[in-house]
Amino acid sequence: MSYFNKRICKAISMLIAIVLVASSFLPLVSAQAETAPRQMEKLGRGAVAVRDGSNVFISWRLLALDEPGIGFNIYRSSPGEKEIKLNDSVLTNSTNYQDKTANTSEDNTYRIVPVIGGKETNEQKAGSTFTLKAGKADGPYVSIPIKKGGPIRNVWIGDFDGNGEYDYLVVRNKEKHQVVEAYKQDGTFLWSANMGPNSKNKNRISPGSATLDTGMWDGATVYDLDGDGKAEVILKIADGVTFGDGERWTDSSDSKQWIAILDGLTGELKSTSSLPNDYISMGPLATQLGIGYLNGKTPSVVVYAKNRNKDRTFNLVMSAYSYNGSDLEMDWKWLRGSQDAGDSHQIRIGDYNSDGKDEISQIGFMLNGDGTLRYSLADDNVGHGDRFYIGKFDPNSDGFQGFGVQQDNRSGLMEHYYDASNGSMLWQHVDKATAGTQDVGRADVGDIDPRYPGYEVWSFSGIYNGPTNTQITTRENQPYPSFRLWWDGDLLSESWNDGKIEKWNYDTNKVSRLVTNWKFEFAKVNDRRAPAFYGDIFGDWREEVVMTNRDYDKLIIFTTSTPTDKRLYTLAQNPMYRNSMTLKGYYQSHLTDYYLGSEMAAPPKPNIYLAQ
Repeated sequence: MSYFNKRICKAISMLIAIVLVASSFLPLVSAQAETAPRQMEKLGRGAVAVRDGSNVFISWRLLALDEPGIGFNIYRSSPGEKEIKLNDSVLTNSTNYQDKTANTSEDNTYRIVPVIGGKETNEQKAGSTFTLKAGKADGPYVSIPIKKGGPIRNVWIGDFDGNGEYDYLVVRNKEKHQVVEAYKQDGTFLWSANMGPNSKNKNRISPGSATLDTGMWDGATVYDLDGDGKAEVILKIADGVTFGDGERWTDSSDSKQWIAILDGLTGELKSTSSLPNDYISMGPLATQLGIGYLNGKTPSVVVYAKNRNKDRTFNLVMSAYSYNGSDLEMDWKWLRGSQDAGDSHQIRIGDYNSDGKDEISQIGFMLNGDGTLRYSLADDNVGHGDRFYIGKFDPNSDGFQGFGVQQDNRSGLMEHYYDASNGSMLWQHVDKATAGTQDVGRADVGDIDPRYPGYEVWSFSGIYNGPTNTQITTRENQPYPSFRLWWDGDLLSESWNDGKIEKWNYDTNKVSRLVTNWKFEFAKVNDRRAPAFYGDIFGDWREEVVMTNRDYDKLIIFTTSTPTDKRLYTLAQNPMYRNSMTLKGYYQSHLTDYYLGSEMAAPPKPNIYLAQ
């Protein structure tokens, strides 16, 4: 070939390469440009006040779609006294305030008023006021009275009455059955549903067909599915369930199961759709439920389900359902069958490839929103493990990262860190000496050391910086890998650990205790040494922890009383974080779809619109 022809061929090859590289970006850009906003809850201000010594600490929500320059004034009133404004200048740097002049021996009502362009708005959002009752005990918590009854493991949240504030759903374990109870934000009882005789079997691996909230199988969630501004209750049901309005569900089979949609205010059945029956010969399916935006626009119910064969292997089924306000329909199902696809004790749902549509992830595989397999980590020896996380761990990466731990992995794999967008492995920790016998069990992630860029990750072999795989400290000097929590005034992560809120001090390699939960109204952990719920329920962007008292007639909700000048929109309107709030399993830490840590950039406004 002549020199001229070689040059021509090389030029053509370079042109083709340029076109191919450029075209690789087109689907992402096009998808982002054409993706419609997703429907999200219309939340109120979520004002809350707690006593902090002689002061009162008040915080409230910045909403995702608020005007960028919005500020706030805060007013206080007491019985027989004129309302007064507490702040001298408009509050623009935070959404919290310390009242140092309140008389805590009398009721104090706080009112939050938005200011836009220098003028107060006439906004009448629910949650703009909060009354701290006279004589409220000192401490960073709110107490919600509920009916007395059997033990409570988990609590779910959702806006049942459409006022923009979260209400509560609990499941109680009775001796022969389970009961679901719904309460308004202030503890007003709404309704109860009896799960019937098929909830008596509470085996943690193969529970009864109507059993909820046992082992890793929750079988329930709460969300506004049809966009009417009021949340529905979603339950797995079977023969013998009595709904909140007294109607009873009957069927000749005790193994057949359905997903049921209940009215959040009344407990009335609105619609059902049957669970896949591919493995019904092995008995009912144990289930986990959650919410994801699989079409990128409206929420779907996601079901992770398993039952056990006689040889002690498991059948695994994933399915998704859509609800239009009247009919619930199954959109697809995925059977693992003989595929090598390792699962864990929870699922995660989020838009991990940035196409506007959510994917569903397990520790060892990921499904696209249409139920097709996106990737498996089997070739990297990833199998079953107890915990895994997906989030923006690296501020210098555009994608998402994952971190998980393994149980009895035959290759000796202990921890793995990977690109969650495509499943490519970034690093692994392997101990071949303990191959097949080491159950790592717990793990956590969070930015706990600002000296290193990105999130730290740890289980029981010391803390590592995730993006660089740099070991920071050894096992003896690390926090217990429990639940990551945003609590104090900085952007670093704290943790909730077995009834304590703790902080790892990177400069001394020691853990300090910030709050001892059980000192307040005998707050207790559930049977898995976990909170009943945690997440951003009210107040500013920091997170609440929900526990019960020992008599199970109160919800004790811990909320920070630490001032901060960091101002972020409520985490509950971040799409990936809100998905996570609907998931249980063996409880997991919630994460945002943007990097939240030291030296973070301002988070982008989410592509959402608000339900009416």
